[in-house]
Amino acid sequence: MNYIELFAGCGGLSLGLKSAGFDLLLANELSPMAAETYAFNFFKEDLQIQAKSANPKLKHCLWLNSQYTLSDLKLRLREDPRAFPSLEKGKTDITADGSNLKGSLVVGSIVDLNIWLKKKPQVANALKNGFDAGGVDLVSGGPPCQSFSMAGLRKKDCEKNTLPWEFAKFAQAIQPKLVTLENVSGILRPFKDEQGNSYYAWFELARAFSGIGYVPLCLHVNAKLAGVPQNRPRFILLGVRQDFFDMLSPTFNEAEQKLFSQPLEFFKRTQHGKEIELSALNYRDVTKPADLDLFKNSFLRSLVACSDNFVTVSEAIDDLRENDNTETNFSKSLLRTFSKVLPKREMKNHEHRSNSALVQRRFRLYQILQQVDNGTRKEVLCVLKGETSQISNAAWGKLAGFDYLIESGEFVTFKTKKGFISYLNRHPTKKQTQKALLADQPAPAALSIPDDACHYHHDELRTLTVREMARIQSFPDNFEFRSKITTGGQMRSFEVPQYTQVGNAVPPLLGRALGIAVSNLLKRNGTDSR
Repeated sequence: MNYIELFAGCGGLSLGLKSAGFDLLLANELSPMAAETYAFNFFKEDLQIQAKSANPKLKHCLWLNSQYTLSDLKLRLREDPRAFPSLEKGKTDITADGSNLKGSLVVGSIVDLNIWLKKKPQVANALKNGFDAGGVDLVSGGPPCQSFSMAGLRKKDCEKNTLPWEFAKFAQAIQPKLVTLENVSGILRPFKDEQGNSYYAWFELARAFSGIGYVPLCLHVNAKLAGVPQNRPRFILLGVRQDFFDMLSPTFNEAEQKLFSQPLEFFKRTQHGKEIELSALNYRDVTKPADLDLFKNSFLRSLVACSDNFVTVSEAIDDLRENDNTETNFSKSLLRTFSKVLPKREMKNHEHRSNSALVQRRFRLYQILQQVDNGTRKEVLCVLKGETSQISNAAWGKLAGFDYLIESGEFVTFKTKKGFISYLNRHPTKKQTQKALLADQPAPAALSIPDDACHYHHDELRTLTVREMARIQSFPDNFEFRSKITTGGQMRSFEVPQYTQVGNAVPPLLGRALGIAVSNLLKRNGTDSR
C-alpha cells in the first residue's frame, strides 16, 4: 500500500500510516522547521549538520521554490514561507522530469505544488501512476485548522480556508483510490458570512470531493478512543473513488452498508447536478451510541479500539517526572508499536523550561483549582483577574484544606480567608486558559505552546516539556523533534518550533488507526464477505 501526504507537518500521520504498512510516495509540507523534523526521523537526513557543510547534499528533502540555493541551507531553514518566490524565480531542488520525487518530502506551498504539477503533465502522470506502482492508494493530510478552530477567527473567507480545496484539486489530478482529510471538529460548526448566512465547511468539502468522483464518508472521531491520552475530537472525511467503491460495495457488512448508504445517495445526486440541502448528508459521530456501534462493527473499528479504556495523563508521562524514572507501560507500548518505522535512539526534547518563583506559586494554585468545583474556581479566577476582592465562605471552605506555595518557598495552609485573599491579590494574572492537567484523565486538546498547561504533580510546578507533550500526542520517545524549541512575538505567524510541531500534529496512534481502517478496505478484492 502506498500513500501521498499533504500538510505533512513533523510527521505524526506519516508515522501512524507507516506503522500500519503504508509506503511513502511523496510528502508535502510548507514549513522548513517542521520539514527538518520530518527529514530527520524518516530519511535520517540531519539538516543542521548539512547546513554547516559548504556543499550540502539532501537526497529526500527537496525545496520546490526558495529564495536561497541549497548551499545556503542554513538560511532556508529559517525562511519565511510567506516569502517563497514564484516558481519562475525561485531556486528548486526538483529535477525537470521529477525523477527525484519518489519517496521525498517537498518543502513548499500546496498551491504552488498544484500549479507546478499542472505545468508538468508528465510528472503528474508519473505521480498518478504511483511511480510505476499502478496507481496511488491513498492521499492523506490535515490542512491547517486555525480558521476552522473554535478558538480561531472562524472567518468564512480566511485564506487558510482555501487549503482543503487545494487538497481536493491535488486529489482530482492524482486520482487515488482513497482520500482522508483530517481537521478540527470546529469545522462541523457553521460559519457566518457577511450577510449572516450559515456556511458549513464540512458539507461544502463533502460536496467538493463528491464532485470530483469520491463517495464522501464524514466522521466525527476522538483520538482518545484510539488510545491517545488526549481528549482530541477531530473531523475526518474519507473519500472512496467511485470505481473502487463499486468494487468494494459487495464486501460491505450490514454496518458498512448503513455507513455508506446516505453518502452514496449524496454522491449520486451531486453527479446528476441536483440541488442538495444540508439534510442530505450527516456525519457519523462517535459520541452517539448508535453511530459508535457502526464504528465498532465495521472497517472503522480501529478508530474506537480503546473506547472502554482511555489512557490517562499520568499513565502517559508519570515516568518523566524528576524523581521517577520507571518506564511506563504506555511508553513501552509506543516504542513497540513504532519500532519498525524509527531507529533506536536515546530520548531527547525533555529539557525543562525555566519558570519564575511567582509562576510556580501560581501553578500550585492552578493544581488546586482543578480539584474544586467550577463555581469555586470562577470565584478565585475573578480575584486573580482583579474583578473582585472577595470570595464566598462556601468557596473558602473548599479551599482551606489545601497547601499553597508561598514566597518563602514553603507549602502552608491558610488559617483565615483574609490571609488567603491577600495571597491571591499578590498573584494576579490575566491568563484565560492556562490550567493544570488532571492526572487521572486524558489531557485537553489545546496543547500546542508551553503556556497551555502546567504539570499535575504537587512537586512538579512547571510547564510540560516538548517530550511530555509528545507523549500525550502518542509520539514514541525515539521520535526526535528538531529546530527551535519555541518562539514568540511576530515570529509566531510563520515559525513552527518544536512545541507547535507537536501540537499541530495528527497523533500517531490516530494516524495508525486510520491506516488500519483504510488498509482494511484496500485489501478487499470484491469477493470478501466481511
